[in-house]
Amino acid sequence: MLYFADTRFPIERANGVQTMATCHALAEHGRNVVLVVRPDTAPAARDPFEYYGVVPLLRLTVLEIAGHGSQHRRRFQFLKAAYKMQKSHRAAVVYTRDLGLAALFLSLPRAYRPRLVYESHGIAPIVSAEMPDLLGNGREKPSAAKLRRLERRERLVWTRATAYVTITRTLADDLTARYGARTRVFVVPDGARAVDAARDHDGDSATGPIAAYAGHLYPWKGVDVFVRALALAPSVRGLIVGGHPGEPDRARIERLARETGVFDRLEITGLLPPTKVAAALAKATMLVLPNTASAISERFTSPLKLFEYLQIGRPIVASDLPALREVLTPQTALFVPPGDAPALAKALERLAADSAECASLAHAARALAPDYTWARRAERLDAVFDAAMTR
Repeated sequence: MLYFADTRFPIERANGVQTMATCHALAEHGRNVVLVVRPDTAPAARDPFEYYGVVPLLRLTVLEIAGHGSQHRRRFQFLKAAYKMQKSHRAAVVYTRDLGLAALFLSLPRAYRPRLVYESHGIAPIVSAEMPDLLGNGREKPSAAKLRRLERRERLVWTRATAYVTITRTLADDLTARYGARTRVFVVPDGARAVDAARDHDGDSATGPIAAYAGHLYPWKGVDVFVRALALAPSVRGLIVGGHPGEPDRARIERLARETGVFDRLEITGLLPPTKVAAALAKATMLVLPNTASAISERFTSPLKLFEYLQIGRPIVASDLPALREVLTPQTALFVPPGDAPALAKALERLAADSAECASLAHAARALAPDYTWARRAERLDAVFDAAMTR
């Protein structure tokens, strides 16, 4: 299997964790995987196996394609190298979540197309149109011409991919409604590393109840809602595991924490290596998924933090969104309206005051964990690759 990811590697974002974990799990499951990426751009190049905390495997090779010049030139060089590579490995399955690369390969005459499995994390024209507002950073909105180009690519890949993977059922339904029915569509959610050590205690009760969030601090992730909820839940301390040093979001959250009076009871760890996240979250007594309402959150997202939360085994408070309800139920989490800080605060205070409910929800969440590991994801993907090999 050739997995193409046109990104520097390793990368300090969820897509890097997901890519490496998926490829590693597939290799452990018996697939021969070549992960094709760009070189690391850190001052001292990092070993991806060490960075992501996985052991090297003979069946998994990380191959770097260096590029030079402008961003567009480097993109062209990557696509050209990828084309040559798949051409020389005609028996391999190509696997990617790169829409442009998939569209390029599937634009070839039928006799020259590879067996291509595309993994979708959203409908590109919708994501592209929404993202400037969701990030809140003044990014220019996409032109109509760009949106039309993305629409053509989505339709092409949906129509011609040998097999198609979506991370949520709602995304698969939306694609079908938009582009028509097709065969070999597989819903394969994300996963998390199996964790045992963090389950040995129920949070750092010596400092009182702690509500934690893990991930980036973009406005659409709902971190602002979480901070405002803490201001309305004075008995609960806050923990944010994340905060990219090169982005302005941390300053925004710290400013909001001061304005709302919660700065002294909110810890922000900053960016942590993937191997340190579970231990940081294990300090918490409850975990939050405060996503705001958007097409991405409502229908496309399969957040890694959700599956990490399940592994750690703490009560979860989540925004009531269809994509999250594909995994969680009222028996495994407390749901609150998205964007509703008072409702989130009420849920946090409720858990802080009811240890029995905390234990019940934690037990139910933990029971889901075995079905959402990376190994389980590799098992689900077996059916996808078997279908791709028998086109």
